[in-house]
Amino acid sequence: MVKFGVKNNMKIARGSKSWILSTFFNGLIFLVLSLILREVELGAVLFLICICFFLLTVFFLVFFRDPDRKIGKNIVAVADGKIREITEENDKDVGKCTKISTFMNVQNVHVNRMPIDGKIIDLKHFSGFHIPAFKKESEKNERVSMLIETKIGMIKVVQIAGTLARRVVPYVKKGDTVKKGERIGIIRLGSRVDVYLPSKKITVKVGSRVKAGEDNIAEINA
Repeated sequence: MVKFGVKNNMKIARGSKSWILSTFFNGLIFLVLSLILREVELGAVLFLICICFFLLTVFFLVFFRDPDRKIGKNIVAVADGKIREITEENDKDVGKCTKISTFMNVQNVHVNRMPIDGKIIDLKHFSGFHIPAFKKESEKNERVSMLIETKIGMIKVVQIAGTLARRVVPYVKKGDTVKKGERIGIIRLGSRVDVYLPSKKITVKVGSRVKAGEDNIAEINA
């Protein structure tokens, strides 16, 4: 994990270093070319390209930040963002449950965290489309589904890629025992996370803004 060097012991998320380094070194290459070329106009164009790469590097540094969190009580949010949907479901893996969907925009931290202590019983990656994550059809997008055994029963976390998000990168694997608030993966450049919980007292509502690992979304003893 690469240190970011700012307040809150900021880090850079796993799986993102190559994105940051590639834009940075491309920027360096175009900077050197702009300085050694004798043709002024071409050198100016190359310098502008260099600036674009450096700005993209700064964007990735901010986008892929991974701050430490003070882990909250009960069942905590899996993702940073805005709660867009809370529905009652009859899921084939969890049974009767409540699905809470959190939508992440480019300003949010995109590292996802474990909502409650548990063991990863199954983890599957599904290829798919890249439909905007707020649309119903986005359930057919590229996604990673985690089935988790916990003290409240089976729960499920589904990380869904969107229009800009092109890769879901899990940090855990089948058989892992994971503590509440630990990092479980990242969705590069976007999108949405659904968590399926056995019927509990939900403590958030549509429109609530939450932070992964920190904010409570449901009570355990309900």
